[in-house]
Amino acid sequence: MRNAFILFFTLASISFSSVASINTSKLDPNKLQTASVSNYVIDLSTGKTLYKKNANVKMPIASLTKLMTAMVTLDAKLPLNEKLTFTPTDKKRMYNTYTRIRMGSTLSRGETIHIALMSSENLAAATLAGNYPGGYNAFIKAMNRKAKSLGMTNTHFVDSSGLDPHNRSTASDVAKMIRAAYKYPEIRKYSTTPVHTAYFGKPNYKLGYTNTNALARGKKWTVNVTKTGFLDEAGRCLGMVTTIDGKKILMVMLDSQGKLTPIGDAGRIKQWLQTGKSKPITADAKYYQQKKLKELTQ
Repeated sequence: MRNAFILFFTLASISFSSVASINTSKLDPNKLQTASVSNYVIDLSTGKTLYKKNANVKMPIASLTKLMTAMVTLDAKLPLNEKLTFTPTDKKRMYNTYTRIRMGSTLSRGETIHIALMSSENLAAATLAGNYPGGYNAFIKAMNRKAKSLGMTNTHFVDSSGLDPHNRSTASDVAKMIRAAYKYPEIRKYSTTPVHTAYFGKPNYKLGYTNTNALARGKKWTVNVTKTGFLDEAGRCLGMVTTIDGKKILMVMLDSQGKLTPIGDAGRIKQWLQTGKSKPITADAKYYQQKKLKELTQ
């Protein structure tokens, strides 16, 4: 009986230590290396900024824009079950880039937000803006008003998809946008769906979509809200809220060189939060950061 008690006590101690909370007061930012040009990390439970790097440098944010697109659409209280039609005008507004959606077909507004967020469907973002009260230009104005209301003083939007590199912000401002987006249950749900099938009408057909954030597709991370982005001018971008050892952590990674680099940065940030240090980045990543930072600050 005594041995059984000792075994139980030992297992309980191991279990308790494995879920011990992160001690953010002892974290040293100098012991975290990231490959992104700009970063921002916040503990949402306390509002404390844990790490920032080049956080006030303005740069293109690519499809992270779609978080603002979703918020403005939802703020308008438009019916999510209303069918929207994808038109050639919408396609021109996303610069005629490739889409699998057929012109003239329909999809509900809710589903259109869904595929814009989880799979970064550019035509969906353009169509949401085109079906806003007052039209597309009114939507862009509403995006900038929303940014101002959130205190995003270094942010400006010119389109709803993020394909235009003149959609510019900072890691600090993007953190404010993600924090606001996290409050919308629809955005939390739509952005984190691993895979999804959308059913279109006129004609009837279906398309399968995959989440652009690999961490949201796997089982090792708990992702609460997320958006990825990519443009040649913006590099690889990732913003998300994730649960680490019971804490909601907001991460922003702007302008990474490689496709998997934002994922690598997320892993380094998680490692730093849990152990107080992170793995080093490559010499190539350091060179890329220096080169891009020089371009952005000239």
